[in-house]
Amino acid sequence: MQDTVTTSALLDPSHSSVSTQDKSSTGGHTSSTSPQLSKPSITPVPAKSRNPHPRANIRRMRRIIAEDPEWSLAIVPLLTELCIQHIIRNFQKNPILKQMLPEHQQKVLKHLSPDLPLAVTANLIDNENYWLRCCMHRWPVCHVAHHGGSWKRMFFERHLENLLKHFIPGTTDPAVILDLLPLCRNYVRRVHVDQFLPPVQLPAQLRPGDQSDSGSEGEMEEPTVDHYQLGDLVAGLSHLEELDLVYDVKDCGMNFEWNLFLFTYRDCLSLAAAIKACHTLKIFKLTRSKVDDDKARIIIRSLLDHPVLEELDLSQNLIGDRGARGAAKLLSHSRLRVLNLANNQVRAPGAQSLAHALAHNTNLISLNLRLNCIEDEGGQALAHALQTNKCLTTLHLGGNELSEPTATLLSQVLAINTTLTSINLSCNHIGLDGGKQLLEGMSDNKTLLEFDLRLSDVAQESEYLIGQALYANQEAARQRALNPSHFMSTITANGPENSVG
Repeated sequence: MQDTVTTSALLDPSHSSVSTQDKSSTGGHTSSTSPQLSKPSITPVPAKSRNPHPRANIRRMRRIIAEDPEWSLAIVPLLTELCIQHIIRNFQKNPILKQMLPEHQQKVLKHLSPDLPLAVTANLIDNENYWLRCCMHRWPVCHVAHHGGSWKRMFFERHLENLLKHFIPGTTDPAVILDLLPLCRNYVRRVHVDQFLPPVQLPAQLRPGDQSDSGSEGEMEEPTVDHYQLGDLVAGLSHLEELDLVYDVKDCGMNFEWNLFLFTYRDCLSLAAAIKACHTLKIFKLTRSKVDDDKARIIIRSLLDHPVLEELDLSQNLIGDRGARGAAKLLSHSRLRVLNLANNQVRAPGAQSLAHALAHNTNLISLNLRLNCIEDEGGQALAHALQTNKCLTTLHLGGNELSEPTATLLSQVLAINTTLTSINLSCNHIGLDGGKQLLEGMSDNKTLLEFDLRLSDVAQESEYLIGQALYANQEAARQRALNPSHFMSTITANGPENSVG
């Protein structure tokens, strides 16, 4: 009995003390009826001296006492996990991915660094989640919809654009861009560059006696300010579809000079040769670059008979009537569907050339001549062309000094044209009578959905009634879109001669 109590005391001293006291009290309570039992030789632990060393109790309670204080019973990592961790740490030196199972590939890609060299990851990794992390790591704002919904395409397009924006001719090594071509040629379809830096111009050091007595600066030879030539780059991008360029310099600050914004003839000739050789180009934009008539004709000449070009944007330049005549010739020698010459210097002769080409064109669906000065002579020519044209859907003539004569002819166009869906005549001088003429034309039109007459001196009543007619056309178009089969059956029942609109 004594041995039993002693063993339990080693296991739990507090419990043994309480048990001994209970037994003593029990024994004292029954001493009158049973013989006296010998008491265990254990002295109760005073209350103040209990657990003087907490660590001692913890150590006594442990089932296993290891030499390592951090030892635990945790399961050892699987060999597969150890291999994956090793592959991630050494991926740059030994990229292993395709040989792995799909679930193991996902684990590796999830933990790879977005700063790995492109020479390692470009043609090896197609996982969109990895390129998503790369994009978010470099750029806080990402619009993947502008890049076809592909994060990998977005990364390479923006990476290439950043290199072009900061390329300094004569200072930056061209290999920085050319070495990237084998890595990005299969992914870049759009290049948008809104800055081209000129060469660094060092101040000329004049020796004594070199400067003439007059000190004229006009006799000094001006340094070249040609920008990066795009020929090799465009030729190396086998899937390029859109080229959007602005020969401008941003954040020049106190270093402002006019020649920083100069689109030189050498730039123009090099660019024309590049786009002529690019047979996959569908959209070409060259805006805010001070392109005059001569340079515009060089660019347009290189686009004649282009196999796939669909959109040309030369807005916000210095193009006049000669450049507009070149654009009119392009309409007859291409498959162009969108032409934008907004905010240039086109006048009536240039508009007449465009109208002549438009009358016989079967491809163009959008023409933008906003903020030119074609006046009524050019506006009437375009209106005559629209009486025979059967493909144009959008026409923008805002801010062109148009007035009532143009509105009169356009009202006749509205009565017979069945393809136009949007017209903009804002910021002109249509006048009260011109507004009434347009309202009369709208009464017979069933296809026009947008008609902008803001700031054109049209009476409020006429503008309101035109808006009501547009709303009726929009509602009819919505019904046709919701139930095209019913619309086609109605046309068949009424006959083609009664199905106008």
